[in-house]
Amino acid sequence: MAEDERVTRGMKSQLAERRRRLGRDERGLGWKLGFGTEAAMQKLGIDAPLVGYLLADARLESGAVVDISNWENPRLEPEVVARVGDDGEITALGAAIELVDPDPKASDPEAILETDIFQRHVLLGPVTEGASAADVKLRVTVNGEQTVSADDVTDATGDLAGLVRHVADTLAAAGESLERGDMVICGSIVAALEIAPGDEVEVSLEPLGSLAVSFE
Repeated sequence: MAEDERVTRGMKSQLAERRRRLGRDERGLGWKLGFGTEAAMQKLGIDAPLVGYLLADARLESGAVVDISNWENPRLEPEVVARVGDDGEITALGAAIELVDPDPKASDPEAILETDIFQRHVLLGPVTEGASAADVKLRVTVNGEQTVSADDVTDATGDLAGLVRHVADTLAAAGESLERGDMVICGSIVAALEIAPGDEVEVSLEPLGSLAVSFE
């Protein structure tokens, strides 16, 4: 497949901003995948998910309360996080939540990459070594009621090992590298959930664990 110049330019801008932020003493945490479903890729005219970055300053602990009153389009994405080993392999899996504020009209991969794929916050649970995605089941409750579930957490995103390899290849093409210990959140397991002030959400990814977050 020919190189997509929109993605090349977007990654260049995004990684330059990441380097600037790291130069201000922010700490790297890992990477993220977005727009990885077939429908999303078709909409953007791309053939693989987009790759963004995570910084430690954006990480929240389970139980956090997040002020989204000034967000334009707050969304919550239940995800699996993969910890990377020495050779780019997945060594452990855990539960993750990503909070994003996407522009619903966005259609240009370059512009989306420049925003770091609308990333705002991430919650990461403890990781389990040797875990298999095949054994993981998703259940999401909002205000005490189950809203969505999935018995195959890779149905929408695809194979996790392939996704992590894609991150490594994308970074290498942009002059960056995937490092041992990096955390990679692998894309929303289900369609992103609309959230509003007052909502309390719990994401359970058994047997990996669960995470909770509420909004004001």
